[in-house]
Amino acid sequence: MVDVGKWPIFTLLSPQEIASIRKACVFGTSANEALYVTDSDEVFVFGLNYSNCLGTGDNQSTLVPKKLDALCGKKIKSLSYGSGPHVLLSTEDGVVYAWGHNGYSQLGNGTTNQGLAPIQVCTNLLIKQVVEVACGSHHSMALAADGEVFAWGYNNCGQVGSGSTANQPTPRKVTNCLHIKRVVGIACGQTSSMAVLDNGEVYGWGYNGNGQLGLGNNGNQLTPVRVAALHSVCVNQIVCGYAHTLALTDEGLLYAWGANTYGQLGTGNKNNLLSPAHIMVEKERVIEIAACHSAHTSAAKTQGGHVYMWGQCRGQSVTLPHLTHFSSTDDVFACFATPAVTWRLLSAEHEDFLTVAESLKKEFDSPETADLKFRIDGKYIHVHKAVLKIRCEHFRSMFQSYWNEDMKEVIEIDQFSYAVYRAFLQYLYTDAVDLPPEDAIGLLDLATSYCENRLKKLCQHIIKRGITVENAFSLFSAAVRYDAEDLEEFCFKFCINHLTEVTQTAAFWQMDGPLLKEFIAKASKCGAFKN
Repeated sequence: MVDVGKWPIFTLLSPQEIASIRKACVFGTSANEALYVTDSDEVFVFGLNYSNCLGTGDNQSTLVPKKLDALCGKKIKSLSYGSGPHVLLSTEDGVVYAWGHNGYSQLGNGTTNQGLAPIQVCTNLLIKQVVEVACGSHHSMALAADGEVFAWGYNNCGQVGSGSTANQPTPRKVTNCLHIKRVVGIACGQTSSMAVLDNGEVYGWGYNGNGQLGLGNNGNQLTPVRVAALHSVCVNQIVCGYAHTLALTDEGLLYAWGANTYGQLGTGNKNNLLSPAHIMVEKERVIEIAACHSAHTSAAKTQGGHVYMWGQCRGQSVTLPHLTHFSSTDDVFACFATPAVTWRLLSAEHEDFLTVAESLKKEFDSPETADLKFRIDGKYIHVHKAVLKIRCEHFRSMFQSYWNEDMKEVIEIDQFSYAVYRAFLQYLYTDAVDLPPEDAIGLLDLATSYCENRLKKLCQHIIKRGITVENAFSLFSAAVRYDAEDLEEFCFKFCINHLTEVTQTAAFWQMDGPLLKEFIAKASKCGAFKN
């Protein structure tokens, strides 16, 4: 099932409707419109329709999903949306459909009449099989199976690549240097266009006021120009933000250029870049990059399964790639982008390739492949001895031929709760922890016992994020008990800053005498009682 729960708009659907979703897209200037495809290949839309872009044949909002009969059974392959807005999609048969705002002929039907329902884009594309579509704010692009690129719509900066600034009412082949080369990927910024060739070369055209074409200058380009600074690398994927561009090479290297007002380039500052710069993501190989033309947010996923984000995140500027606890770049845009749209068509279809990290996550607590079970509080957790031995020194010592545990198929655990021990084992498979602060205390105890220093740091981070007046003194006590000095100091300062409220909680007065005296003495030295 597609994990659409992080997008607020899907809370309008019933659990049965959500369970039927196989592909989905959230769009609109307020992320209040959505399209989804069911397991029976029916296509539905719903939302507030502020943008008149639902394709239902009228301009009415519909909080109840409405079927788009014209698209049912068409097997949608690629989908994009413009912030105008308009929607563009292609099917597995290579047919292109469009609807929505059409003031600049971005629907490609030769008119400027708004498209209230999906219409087939026929001119020049009728004899082509389209494999990918992309939208800027008011222009559209389509990539044919033979590597030819077509563009149409708004062209004030040359974004359709026709050699002029006249709007293009119907799809037209992007010529110049691209007509003798095979394009394998396309992307659109607000008013710019990018293409990747089968030999790894990158070309850009259109608006370049922020350097988003990567040409070393900020002059607009009416026809495609090669990004010469990338001559020594082979680019596999390219994505565009509002006015910035990211490129991923076949060696897993990330490059960025263009606008950087929100730190969306990941350089550690907010200076625009006219040429590509190599961006480090914790020295890990990057396997996927993400951006969309309606946002200033960037994201990347590494071979180890880690997801990073930077740029405009909930209104804040993050200037360096920040490690998240997400498993997908899609989650970054659901939770932190403005608006919270999807950067691509979400799909539940299985990928042909899973990384080692993704495979391990999938097999955690899997009875089919496990060779060992832990029993805690009457519940079982299925694991693999080899994984535990590789990931944890405690288990490497435990599973020796001269220890009884090495011969057992079930191991009883009584010193930790089920929730805590499961979180620990899952951490060994995923390298991530998802626990409330109160349970993280128990996990901190386990990490201390098993000498898992990195896990201790993760637990401390969770506790710091979840500290409140009610639990502050309990967390302070736990930090002292588990010798977590950094966490102890953090909790102590929190208690001092909220001293009146903390001293009125039950946790404060239920604390053992020696620790309470120690806290009062330390607080006194800090001048907490001088008034």
